[in-house]
Amino acid sequence: MAATSAATFSIGSTISLGTKGSQLPQSKPLSVRFNSQNTLATFSGLKAATFVKCESESSFLGKESSAALRGAAAPKAQKSSQRSQYNLNPQASYKVAILGAAGGIGQPLALLVKMSPLISALHIYDIANVKGVAADLSHCNTPSQVLGFTGTSELPNSLKGVDVVVIPAGVPRKPGMTRDDLFSINANIVKTLVEAVADNCPDAFIHIISNPVNSTLPIAAEVLKQKGVYDPKKLFGVTTLDVVRANTFVAQKKNLKLIDVDVPVVGGHAGITILPLLSKTRPPVSFNDEEVQELTLRIQNAGTEVVEAKEGAGSATLSMAYAAARFVESSLRALDGDADVYECSFVQSDLTELPFFASRVKLGRKGVEAIISSDLQGLTEYEQKALEALKPELKASIEKGIAFALKQPVTT
Repeated sequence: MAATSAATFSIGSTISLGTKGSQLPQSKPLSVRFNSQNTLATFSGLKAATFVKCESESSFLGKESSAALRGAAAPKAQKSSQRSQYNLNPQASYKVAILGAAGGIGQPLALLVKMSPLISALHIYDIANVKGVAADLSHCNTPSQVLGFTGTSELPNSLKGVDVVVIPAGVPRKPGMTRDDLFSINANIVKTLVEAVADNCPDAFIHIISNPVNSTLPIAAEVLKQKGVYDPKKLFGVTTLDVVRANTFVAQKKNLKLIDVDVPVVGGHAGITILPLLSKTRPPVSFNDEEVQELTLRIQNAGTEVVEAKEGAGSATLSMAYAAARFVESSLRALDGDADVYECSFVQSDLTELPFFASRVKLGRKGVEAIISSDLQGLTEYEQKALEALKPELKASIEKGIAFALKQPVTT
């Protein structure tokens, strides 16, 4: 059946289309719709675009960014002999693997990632029940081919030639559980999966979602070191959900358009180690002391809010999948050559005395190109105290992960 060439993408990439006077590109998800009058036999709006429409009201683009994109796109649409500006002529050429794809986060994440126009192959892996998920996803008329892999014997093949590996595998939080309660189970899962990544696609970007990220990211780093393939620029703890929540809660609290709000979140990914820098919110907005404390606590405890609301039926799966898909799309755009991709992530860092720290980073083809230090400058008294208060807990979580990895020799 013929389909009109119209596709909206992406889930939540970070773009910068601001003026030269801005100090730092703002993290903004991008949504572009290609509309062509041609009917195509397959989903090919990616290559056949003749008209570009920026949907600022339904996407996360601000007015200035939308205007800038329109201005950049218009002459390109008129001059077919000239090469289109980046993001207006994407090529589906990257392979993504999701390990733990049959779970509560993995399934919606796989669906969102399947929508990316940059992916040619989506490999989904789990210990069981993944073949049906793969069959279901394969019916979606987007470019990527979906392949399912089940069990440890098929794990190596799921990783061959992959550019980005996303690891949401593990048990979810239940009421009364902290992220550290998950450690004994998820630590072994992450270790095993990262060993396979090291053996089969050591150059891939690795996205760690499995909690507690403050500990599982250091475990992954140690495993990669023991395997001799550690590249700190390509290992990421996904903390995007903290940013997504901060943006949402601030926009609601201050009655702002969500598409314009950007709040950097630093530290780690659990409890008080999550530190939203409300003083750095863009557009600039003032908060009284009560609002700062209320918003900070809600952002820090948002995961527990969802766990309790689901009454034992699960944790934050949908919002986590959305945030993870945004980070995948940002990574793909960076790999594809976009020079203006910024996200917050838990990475090896020299911003503080801690070996790992979440902050805004610039992404490029080789991973982390720069760690943005300016966000930690000019903090309020409240933020500075909170930063110092989170360090002992984050340090302990990092050391716990490292100690676990050092006691568990990798398999050869």
